Amino acid sequence: MEIGLHKSAQMRQAPLELDRLMERYQQADPDAPHALVVALSPALLRFFRSQLASQQQADDLLQETWMRIHRVRHTYRPGEPVLPWVYAIARRVRIDGYRRERRITVHEIAMDVLPEPPTQVDQRGPLPAFGELVAELPDSQREVLTLLKVGGLSLEEVARATSSTVGAVKQMAHRGYQRLRDLLELRRENGPNGGAQ
Repeated sequence: MEIGLHKSAQMRQAPLELDRLMERYQQADPDAPHALVVALSPALLRFFRSQLASQQQADDLLQETWMRIHRVRHTYRPGEPVLPWVYAIARRVRIDGYRRERRITVHEIAMDVLPEPPTQVDQRGPLPAFGELVAELPDSQREVLTLLKVGGLSLEEVARATSSTVGAVKQMAHRGYQRLRDLLELRRENGPNGGAQ
């Protein structure tokens, strides 16, 4: 975990180094792919995990992302920031993965009787985890906040990664922050389950 945080901090401190690594990757430098994978994989895993994927799904999505990056590495434009380009690919992989999972679940057989859900224990403790809070947001708001806060991207980079405008990203982030404030207030008033009946 500490190594992942260290690598994430390095990634934020050296975006130009990442850009140069990508350029070297395009030029068939044999060391560049490994360096990129080591530098970017922890952040990409956090991105996938924050989008409600299980650890196994996140690992699969990460692997698919790197395979896709390898196939389309020629589309990266040297001189452009590499992070928005990588996150745009990761976002596409996540969407494709969601659609694939959706097609599979549509064909599964429904059960006549559903098992009882486990009883929730009311614990009034520290704030819930980021992933737990953003899970209650609409997909677009969750994605923007994850890219901003987990991925460490700027508004402009998020706009590029999501094929959107900076204004639209600001609006989604603002609405997401407001929704999170409302959820936290509701939790404080009604307990961790948000007063669910």
